[in-house]
Amino acid sequence: MGPGYAYFDPGGSLQVRTVAITTLGCKVNQYDSEAIAAQFQKAGFEVVPFEDVADVYVINTCTVTRMGDKKSRQFIRRAHSRNPDALIVATGCYAQASPREVAALPGVCVVSGTYDRERIVQAVLDFDESSRPSRRDSDVVGVNREVLEGRDVAPQVLVRETSSFGPFEELAVEGWTERTRAYVKIEDGCENFCSYCKVPYVRGPVRSRDPRKIRKEIELLASLGYREVVLTGIDLGAYGRDFGGSPDVAEILEAAASVEGIARVRLSSVDPTDVTEQLISTMADHVEVCPHLHIPLQSGSDTVLSLMNRRYTVSEYEDIVSMARERIPDLAVTTDVIVGFPGEDEEAFQATCDVCRRSRFSRMHVFQYSRRRGTVASTLPGQVSRIEKARRSAELIALGGELSLGFHRQLLGRSMSVLVEQADHEGFEGLTGNYVRVYAVGSALPGDIVNVCVSEADEGFVRGSIEELT
Repeated sequence: MGPGYAYFDPGGSLQVRTVAITTLGCKVNQYDSEAIAAQFQKAGFEVVPFEDVADVYVINTCTVTRMGDKKSRQFIRRAHSRNPDALIVATGCYAQASPREVAALPGVCVVSGTYDRERIVQAVLDFDESSRPSRRDSDVVGVNREVLEGRDVAPQVLVRETSSFGPFEELAVEGWTERTRAYVKIEDGCENFCSYCKVPYVRGPVRSRDPRKIRKEIELLASLGYREVVLTGIDLGAYGRDFGGSPDVAEILEAAASVEGIARVRLSSVDPTDVTEQLISTMADHVEVCPHLHIPLQSGSDTVLSLMNRRYTVSEYEDIVSMARERIPDLAVTTDVIVGFPGEDEEAFQATCDVCRRSRFSRMHVFQYSRRRGTVASTLPGQVSRIEKARRSAELIALGGELSLGFHRQLLGRSMSVLVEQADHEGFEGLTGNYVRVYAVGSALPGDIVNVCVSEADEGFVRGSIEELT
């Protein structure tokens, strides 16, 4: 940390400003939060836990579901309650979607969307009663002066229309709180326009990161001792489309796997239509690439998939999973499923359960459909009741537990390579390449890659004992 900006508190003592950051939503938001934290540190701020009393709070918001909106507001109010004098920054997808609502929340001084995040720190530094920030109308989306009446100082709103977003925004991360695994954001934006989803409206078009900068960041992480990197993006499989298709995500994956010091490279979520033969071949041909694919299914009904504007059929999805399993040993396939989508009847729901069983997912993320204003799905007939959505969700979650247990039982008696994340005098925990949580007896340090013989299987994890250091 540099010398820092200092200020005199009412007691007259010299202090370094503190900032607390919390993140809602996806891995991309986690990356963005780490980058924002790094910017504050460069400006001399000390990053403290969100539960602490801080001078500045940053809430990186989510708007995928109505619950995401609600939790974002709750965190903003919680920060203001913890320190009414703190400056609050709201950034991310909910801030992009609803800047007017966010600007009106107590304590908010800066509203930043999903672009121009490099302006956040300066906006905070500029925000004080003696130098009120000027706000150009062109900087503000959906905010008028009436909403700001009665406020001592007008919030600075750094939100613009997604159509005016420039190229991929470089927000370099130089380290992560977790010291063994790091996320590397390689893409932003989405142009799929699934009928239930607000993401394309708040993240803008596909924007791919310069491959040279991706490699530079991975090399830096390797030099800092990170053993695994996870390539992530809003629509990861779309990487390179704005470059004319080259390099694509398979080529970036191969380049990442070649960085000296990186033992593992993992992909986050890839849409079925982007799981190509080239991508599967790259995964199969490089031992550094983790045998794990997260491929969202969303529904096991072709009718519902069509209503969702998903661009594949159930048969095509199952063919992709089969092709990947044939080529990649020990492959784990995880997925996302939405229940209670408009028009999903009991037959369609049971079809989804059947596909999940046949696909033998090792882990399932189950979401109840959330009606989002402004999306096509919000206007569809056949909206499913909350009670029915909850029932279907519970049934599918239970099925997911059964499938996870079945996958973990296949590992009994086998030796699995584990990247150690945490350790104490009793043992350690970590993840296998195929994304299984392991608790083991033995001596190892975070960052070690060890072989563990699996002796117990549970829905959420396996247990075993260390064999040897690799």
